[in-house]
Amino acid sequence: MDSCLGVEREVDRVLSKFNSINEHANRVLEETSNHVENLRQEFEIAPSNHELTFQQILILKQTLNQVVETLKRLTADHRDLHSSVSKVGKAIDRHFTVDFAACSRDDVFSGPENERLLNQVICQHFYQQGMLDIAEHLAEEAGLTLEEEKTEPFSEINKILDSLKKKDVSIALQWARDHKDFLESQNSSLEFKLHQLQFISLIEKGMSHQAEAMQYARTYLRDFVVTHEKEIQNLMGTFLYLPQGLSGSPYAHYLTPTLWAEINELFMRDACNYLGLSIDSPLSICVNAGCTALPALLNIKYVMQLRQVSSIWNGKDELPIEIDLGPNHQYHSVFACPILRQQSSEQNPPMRLVCGHVISRDALNKLGHNIHKLKCPYCPVEQNASEAVELKF
Repeated sequence: MDSCLGVEREVDRVLSKFNSINEHANRVLEETSNHVENLRQEFEIAPSNHELTFQQILILKQTLNQVVETLKRLTADHRDLHSSVSKVGKAIDRHFTVDFAACSRDDVFSGPENERLLNQVICQHFYQQGMLDIAEHLAEEAGLTLEEEKTEPFSEINKILDSLKKKDVSIALQWARDHKDFLESQNSSLEFKLHQLQFISLIEKGMSHQAEAMQYARTYLRDFVVTHEKEIQNLMGTFLYLPQGLSGSPYAHYLTPTLWAEINELFMRDACNYLGLSIDSPLSICVNAGCTALPALLNIKYVMQLRQVSSIWNGKDELPIEIDLGPNHQYHSVFACPILRQQSSEQNPPMRLVCGHVISRDALNKLGHNIHKLKCPYCPVEQNASEAVELKF
């Protein structure tokens, strides 16, 4: 963020200087143009055999000198502006690192199996974004065989999203009815929100659709009285302002475009939950997490190189510092052994003792080495090391 702000300051200086030069150039060019035009008009009305006086010759010379001087000043301003623009490029080079090799691993995507997995993740991203043609071409070129049952849900989801963008809720409502049991198990309000939007669209049409809106409420909204009583009461209140319209009423918030944006997000979340997927594709999650972590990794790598301890970080399965990616990028628990102060791994998993306290397997082996009974380091309970159970987060 600091790097972005540093570059932004340079860009602001360039824009400020450009606006200043632009205003000055327009003003000077307009004054010079008007002066030359006045002289031209005087020459046109003068007799054809008129000889210039000394005073007129002096005015012409002054005008030419003024034009030349104006051109020189504009050229100097242009050079100054070009110099400022070049400083932006230098600021980008200074604040941003071009070589990311220090924080990358060349072997991650090497090998046919890793390449196949990468192409598969990219295809899934395109499918999830609705770019079906691109995904199919990539799968064909990469030699991937994507099962139809895995790609068909993405086609259906994007078809529904396209209809919602056109303010058509019919296809989305059919999907909600088909998956009603799942939505109820998730306490989702998707079906009610869709009916609410359909009802509001009828109210927007005015008095001519009053009976239709009333019939729609009786047919569909009555099923949600128990779970959405307050919302339904507010929707019924819109009938009071039907003659003059909702735009100037207390229910004007029903006309805001944000309701459609919210229903898109709600449908996408429920659909992804039904498919067992994240709302964001794995590719976008990795890219966003990498962009967040990269500045900190580059900074610590630079500090380690200055102190000549760069060999400490092998860049394999651990990071030299703790990086907080925010609550949106927390997917699993990380256990650190309270005895050895080491993070657990597949080879050194967390072990739950009989008393309920948890330590790492290495710590358990050290505490129970050559001892028939071991004592928990946090409570007086004695137990056998064989009684400990491996925990899986």
